[in-house]
Amino acid sequence: MTSPRPRISKAVIAAAGLGTRFLPATKATPKEMLPVVDQPAIQYVVEEATSAGLTDVLMITGRNKRPLEDHFDRNYELEDALRRKGDLDRLSRVQESTALATMHYVRQGDPKGLGHAVLCAAPHVGDQPFAVLLGDDLIDPRDPLLTRMTAVQEERGGSVIALMEVDPSQIHLYGCAAVESTGQDGVHRVTDLVEKPDRADAPSNLAVIGRYVLDPGVFEVLRETPPGRGGEIQLTDALQTMATSEVSGGPVYGVVFKGRRYDTGDRADYLRTIVRLACEREDLGPEFRAWLKTYVNEEMRALE
Repeated sequence: MTSPRPRISKAVIAAAGLGTRFLPATKATPKEMLPVVDQPAIQYVVEEATSAGLTDVLMITGRNKRPLEDHFDRNYELEDALRRKGDLDRLSRVQESTALATMHYVRQGDPKGLGHAVLCAAPHVGDQPFAVLLGDDLIDPRDPLLTRMTAVQEERGGSVIALMEVDPSQIHLYGCAAVESTGQDGVHRVTDLVEKPDRADAPSNLAVIGRYVLDPGVFEVLRETPPGRGGEIQLTDALQTMATSEVSGGPVYGVVFKGRRYDTGDRADYLRTIVRLACEREDLGPEFRAWLKTYVNEEMRALE
């Protein structure tokens, strides 16, 4: 009898990037701490992990990322001030982040790429499958992508990546997957991966987005993966090896995501994300939508 595969409980969040696209705002503030309405982007990511049952979270950080740790820690002075004012609603919101998960932190040190960041998690993860989430890629909580990915990994083994159809003109911005059907709706066997290919060389329009569920065998592959595009150790290169070779950690499956995704690492998408989420808020939406409608109408008339 085949023993059941272990339940996945650990998540690794890559949050060591410099955030250069948001300079000068990110000169002293981590890009992951930029607010999306009134909550930092990184909290949405941690909430997603815990909603999928991943309560042990390791965050890979770097220089000037201390505010990330402070955000998920207690702030007794602030809590006491809110309590004395009787502002229990804000007190509850402040305390939410401290109770989400068991948080751990490790610094990447040298910025050697996502593959190197994942490799920094090896001592913490050990020999169990684990999830990797990128700190500026938000998935709407109404679309439980990570829950499905962990279920696929627990059923099939190997490693699982999230894929999303993009316009072919945008495929050069992503890792790109070649796939074959498994017979299961929305789940494919990955046969090849290419990091940011030219449009003419792309094997499909399926882009790799920032969610992975990985077999611990990936660490051995990453240790043998030479620097690739940009002189960095690319996780895509390691996954390509796992998808095409008989090495530990494979095979690689892709779950095609058709839900709502917000890229807060891009300035235009960051603004769109704030507008969308603010419009949907019960406390902000009605007033904000009315203002937005008036503003857009005025702008359109000005352009006529």
